[in-house]
This record gives sequence, structure tokens and C-alpha cells, in this order.
Amino acid sequence: MRLFLMTALATVLATTATAQNDCARGLTLEDGKLTVATGNPAYYPWVMDDAPESKKGFEAAVAYAVANEMGFGDDQVVWVRSSFDEAIQPGAKNFDFNLQQYSITEERDEIVDFSEPYYAAAMAVLTRQTVIDGGATAEVDALKGLIWGADANTTAVPMLAEVIAPEKDPLLYGDNADVVEAMKANQIDAALFDLPTALYLSAVVLDDGVVLGQFPADRSDSPDEFGLLMEEGNPLKACVDTALNTLKANGTLTAIEAEWLSETTGVPIIE
Repeated sequence: MRLFLMTALATVLATTATAQNDCARGLTLEDGKLTVATGNPAYYPWVMDDAPESKKGFEAAVAYAVANEMGFGDDQVVWVRSSFDEAIQPGAKNFDFNLQQYSITEERDEIVDFSEPYYAAAMAVLTRQTVIDGGATAEVDALKGLIWGADANTTAVPMLAEVIAPEKDPLLYGDNADVVEAMKANQIDAALFDLPTALYLSAVVLDDGVVLGQFPADRSDSPDEFGLLMEEGNPLKACVDTALNTLKANGTLTAIEAEWLSETTGVPIIE
């Protein structure tokens, strides 16, 4: 009986793998391979050490999870590099899909195809080390007493009012660059940005920048959503979407996000 059950299980798994492979059969650039593009270079925390083949980093891990769900082994994933702007132009592509934090927009969707979203960018609190040293913590009550700045044209303004409700009205600016300059000039203590932008600003633009915490993506009315970018009309899209929906349903994408965008970056969740 045990042998029969093991044989039956192996048959089911083999059938499932065959079905997954069938959805992509004849639709990839190279038969039996999945060609995936990332940036040149690719940055932390999306790809660790500019080595996507290591499967380390949020987008590297997502790429392999999607590939595996579609029936491709790790050794069947081929990596290529592209610039952000190059990949988003209309025309033929040298990849099956590309992931470089591409926000899904109506304008872009007219010239390329996007998969179902694989990430909804959380809003995060950008501040400076001096503010942390002054006692700021990743708790809503502690955030209320800070002096906030915001781009008047973004969803950060209503989110500040509804979620944080600061004691003083936020100072409003014309764009995000002005918000950052205000922080440098000590006019404000903190500001809300989507997590990828906050990570970039803290690491590259501000000498002592810190991402204090992030709100769950569902706390934002219209979170920035990232999709896998494909050539317009790519028939592989249906197979990719099925794989992503399965990874969402079984918790795989949530686990990858927790590992690489919460634990690795050390950005806590603000409840």
C-alpha cells in the first residue's frame, strides 16, 4: 500500500510539473529556458551583490519562484541585463520578462505588457539619525510629535492625516526633491515615501538617512504596484500571471517579501 501511495504521489507531481511546463512550452525565447532581465547593475535589496543567479534579494527570489512555479528548474533560468529605460521602450525584447521595480501605469501598458503585480510598495517613514537619537521610534504615537513634510501632490498628505495625525500640520512642498532638501535643512523631521524610494534616499541622497519603519501596503489607498515587464502581446503573460497568482495564494510572495524587504533591510512594520 505504501509503495502504491508513493507511486501515485509521484505520478501526481509529475503530471503537475508537466502541466506547468505545458503553459510555457513554445512561448519562451529559448526552448526549455526562461530568460529573465534585471538592471545593470542590480541593487540591494532587490538583488544582493549584483548577482541575481544567487537567488538572493527580493526580485531575484521572486524570479526563481515564478520560474519554478512555471515548471523551470533553477538551471533553466538565464539572466540578461538591461537599462531601465531601454527595457520599457516598445519593440522586441531579449528577455521573457524583466523585473526592475517597474510600476504598472496606463501609459506604460500601452507599449509593453505587465504581469499581475508581484509587489505593492508600502509607504515608509524617511528621517535622519539625529531624529532617531532624539527618541523617534517606529510607533504611531511617537511619530505624532515629529515635524512632517510632504509633496502636496501625492497621497502622502491624506495618509499623514488619516494614519499618523501629527500634532502639527505638515509643511507642504512642490515635489519630493524639495521635501528632501527641507529635511537636509532641518526644516522637517520626517516624510513619507514609498519604501523603494525611501531606501534609495536614505542610502544615496541623505548622509545620515534612516528608514524608520514601513506601513503595510493595505494602509495606502493606491499603493504603487510593480509588475514583470514583457514585450507587448507576449503570449507568455497568461502563464506568468497564473504562476504569480498561485504564489500569492500559497503565501510564497509574502514570505519572500518578509525575508528580503523587512528582515534584510531591517525596516520594521508600523502597526
